[in-house]
Amino acid sequence: MEQQTIPLNDRDLSWLYFNYRVLSMAGEPFVPLYERVKFLSIFSSNLDEFFRVRMPALLALHHLREGEKGALAAAQQEIARQLNEYGKIFTQSVLPELREKGIRVYYGESPAPEHLPSIRDYFYNTVLAYLQPVRIQFGQPMDLFLENNALYLVVCLEDGGTGIVNIPSDHLPRFLRLSGNDVIFIDDVIRQHLEFLFPHVGIQAAYSIKVTRDAEIDVDEFSGHLLQKVEDMLVQRQMGVPTRFLFDAAMPDALRDQLGEYFRIAALEMVPGGRYHNLRDLSDLPLPADPSLEYPKMPPAHCHAIDLDKPLLDQIQAGDKMLHVPYQSYDYILRYFNEAATDPDVREIYVTLYRVASTSRIVHALMSAAKNGKKVTVMVELKARFDEANNLRWAKRMKAAGVRILYSIPGLKVHAKVALVKRKRGFSWDHTALLATGNFNESTARFYADHILFTRHQGITQELELLFIYMQTGIVPGKFNFMHFEHLLVAQFNLVDQFTSLIRAEAEAARAGKPARITIKLNNLQEKSMIAELYAAADAGVEIDLIVRSICCLVPREGIRVRRIVDRFLEHARVFIFHNGGNERVYLGSADWMNRNLHRRIEVCFPIYDPVYRRQLKDIIQLQLTDNTNAVILGADARNLPVPREAGAPDVNAQRDTYTYVRQL
Repeated sequence: MEQQTIPLNDRDLSWLYFNYRVLSMAGEPFVPLYERVKFLSIFSSNLDEFFRVRMPALLALHHLREGEKGALAAAQQEIARQLNEYGKIFTQSVLPELREKGIRVYYGESPAPEHLPSIRDYFYNTVLAYLQPVRIQFGQPMDLFLENNALYLVVCLEDGGTGIVNIPSDHLPRFLRLSGNDVIFIDDVIRQHLEFLFPHVGIQAAYSIKVTRDAEIDVDEFSGHLLQKVEDMLVQRQMGVPTRFLFDAAMPDALRDQLGEYFRIAALEMVPGGRYHNLRDLSDLPLPADPSLEYPKMPPAHCHAIDLDKPLLDQIQAGDKMLHVPYQSYDYILRYFNEAATDPDVREIYVTLYRVASTSRIVHALMSAAKNGKKVTVMVELKARFDEANNLRWAKRMKAAGVRILYSIPGLKVHAKVALVKRKRGFSWDHTALLATGNFNESTARFYADHILFTRHQGITQELELLFIYMQTGIVPGKFNFMHFEHLLVAQFNLVDQFTSLIRAEAEAARAGKPARITIKLNNLQEKSMIAELYAAADAGVEIDLIVRSICCLVPREGIRVRRIVDRFLEHARVFIFHNGGNERVYLGSADWMNRNLHRRIEVCFPIYDPVYRRQLKDIIQLQLTDNTNAVILGADARNLPVPREAGAPDVNAQRDTYTYVRQL
């Protein structure tokens, strides 16, 4: 099938529809009130990232290609629609319900007189130390730089002048908790005292603004100075060109135009908004403890296949172990690295790190291992977007502790989530591997739903060792073509070819009148050749079920059903199940089917050979395919559609029911 002719949904609109599903959860009455506040925060944070990462491409295509103007307009129209609904949900639903619970968040209203003394004291004793009020002169060269996603108030003065003052939410909490359960934005604390910041002139009005800047600044080919390049890139990113100038829609048009000219903002980058920006800060709203307004607690369950009184490395040698986090405890992963760091028989440890926790106990274990005399090799991906600074900091600390650091491969990111431990006892060696669908990050593991395999399988561990040998060379894959993988699927080597063969084998079975089925779960599905293969398989009669959390460019058609699940945990696992004539092939891995993952990254997908764990994965996926509470079906235009329900059908909530299922394992 010609790639150019296959039907595809727009990537950016598909992502926006995903974020709309996040917003919809904030409006669902069955979602606990505090959790609805969190969904509002997540929606706002996601949209900020869209403007930093995707809007630059849409703006560039708008200028370069006449035919792409519709894509920009469609995205802007959808964003405007969603922001309008956001305002309604927040002001007409969430804020009133908070007030019913005795929690008053001042939103565009003056605080009660009894709060004024504490607001005054907070302003003079704390906030004032972080403020830099300035007056700007329209028509003069710009001498004020608006930092990325920082908050400002534009102040109209009665003498005709214009002032700007920063809102220091990067240094202070965004909200001030007043007596009782009343809360005020720090923005309004500053508004209350503008006459002090601009003395001897009256204050006419104040309007909030912020600038979002392009984050798509790539590191060039590795040349031996990657550390410095990443550090330079972090500085450049904060200086990137504007992609959005967000302003209070109540601002007069004349003032908006003056600001646009002064700060060199194009008309397409001007976006009207509300009185307050950066509502991702709602995640920090100081709310009084009330379990009835939160999701019921789900303390991570013990994995009964693991004996806490025996060394984990020994237990892995006796047979595979699998974890389903966050339903099961992430402590087993921490224990794996801690044991490897201190076991006197462990000689070598190899790990890939993509996104590292800010206070990573895993990294501390690796540093301890190096200090304990073990050979520790860590591939740190310094180009992990928005985690570069944290990864860079940890890389320097590990190197100082004696860890051998591998920084990058030209033109590629290492997105695989794998580790290998080599242990020598007497004259024999044993190997254990840790392979995961998510990052080795104990912070995100609390709310990312992933699967993790411990194995001693000789073929897998040998191929993993071969992969680490390759990564130490720094050679581009095309020049390292003598590597062959029979168990692992590795992007740049065999992953695309193997997945293509598996899809085509199902199509061939369907054409022969045999049962044929494919079930795939991904975060994103965009790569054209893989979509074309799925279309061809469906046309041949293969039954295909997809669970795609975010971007889905595939257009659902007869034989292909697509679901999306947004709930309390982030669905992050990648799962691939092929019927294979009844002898199912089941893979887990790090790879979404995106251009970047399949063609510009090192990804690893790994087989699940143990029939017990294959059954567990199938059972969990089946719960997701039958979810009729938080799941939606994607329509042909990529929009979210409700799951049809028969009258009297029981509720199936995949995450709740997975927790119940996993607790029994």
